[in-house]
Amino acid sequence: MPVFLDSSAADFDAAFRALLGAKREDAPDVDDVVAGIIADVRARGDAAVIELTAKFDRLDLTPETLAFSPEEIEAECARVPAEERQALEQAAERIRAYHEKQMPEDARWTDAAGASLGWRWTPVSAAGLYVPGGLASYPSSVLMNAIPAQVAGVERLVICAPTPGGKANPLVLLAAKLAGVETVYRIGGAQAIAAMAYGTETIAPVDKITGPGNAFVAAAKRRVFGRVGIDMIAGPSEILVIADKHNDPDWVALDLLSQAEHDESAQSILVTDDAGFGRAVAAAVEKRLETLERRKIAGASWRDFGAVIVARDLDEAAALSNRVAPEHLELCVEYPEALVEKVTHAGAIFLGQWTPEAIGDYVGGPNHVLPTARSARFSSGLSVMDFVKRTTIARMTPEALRAIGPAAETLAISESLQAHGLSVRARLDRLNEGEA
Repeated sequence: MPVFLDSSAADFDAAFRALLGAKREDAPDVDDVVAGIIADVRARGDAAVIELTAKFDRLDLTPETLAFSPEEIEAECARVPAEERQALEQAAERIRAYHEKQMPEDARWTDAAGASLGWRWTPVSAAGLYVPGGLASYPSSVLMNAIPAQVAGVERLVICAPTPGGKANPLVLLAAKLAGVETVYRIGGAQAIAAMAYGTETIAPVDKITGPGNAFVAAAKRRVFGRVGIDMIAGPSEILVIADKHNDPDWVALDLLSQAEHDESAQSILVTDDAGFGRAVAAAVEKRLETLERRKIAGASWRDFGAVIVARDLDEAAALSNRVAPEHLELCVEYPEALVEKVTHAGAIFLGQWTPEAIGDYVGGPNHVLPTARSARFSSGLSVMDFVKRTTIARMTPEALRAIGPAAETLAISESLQAHGLSVRARLDRLNEGEA
């Protein structure tokens, strides 16, 4: 059974803190193993990647077959049914349109001192996108990672997508094609992250790595950060639904289960101002679990990490949500536009009962790669901004240097950095000579 909490109870705050602090990831300590894999790939390149792929994915490769050939990609894409192809194309179109609006603009201006200042945005040169294999192989994630990179102008995009036993996912390859990615390596795990970070004889290194993965992939991303950029370390999925009584309990139950079915460690929370509605939703969840295909996974998630919280009012519900900082937040209330103003921490927000979170996973447009484990308090979901970097620009005229240079010289002297100060003073002296 999920946890039932009432904010008016005397022990509520302690119980709520316990809910926030519950450890949902039971990942083994893999860091030593991952460190060895990365060192092996750095030392032996292709040979290490090929051996590790044979060991973990039961797939024998050569340097020439590390990547899918264009013919193989075309053949796999041809296997995708027309309805699924059309859905993927619609998703790609909407995701691209949304992310095109995120592109930042360059800026230049002249300030009161006469200095010309500004910034410009340029894309990273190469990005590596990790796509999990097996049951967690999602073509939607390919679109969500690759399209922002493409929109940002990244020149070289590659994908690493493991194919255990040699079995590829045609939808993943079609998604790669729709997103403009021509190179898809059939490798995974920490060895794929190491190969993209450090390069091998066949795989050129990249500048940034994005995409979710298992505990080994997450540990590898942590270890290569600094050598390359990464997007985030993703944890189990989360959803928090704030709902009033003006909702169908079954709809809300399905929204909660839409995340619970991802992973036994996923978390689904309902916050409502109506205790009777909360009980109705819990009953609807149990009813749906009787027939849900992934009921074993979803049932364990709901039992171990689910929660129904009764708040005094919707304002308090928003305050509680801010403390959770959920990955996904649904505002299934009569006036969602008013309530959203009170939300400060959430990865993605879905307004009104006609906006299920699942729309955001596929065709809404905003990115579904989002901060988890309360990291929405300080971070954002994946976007075009993850694939560009800002370079500042400054130009001094003689008059501008005369106006602000002495302050720079003073500060340099105060920090005992003589050459800093002299580099300014030499120019100021030249200006003074010119006046003499």
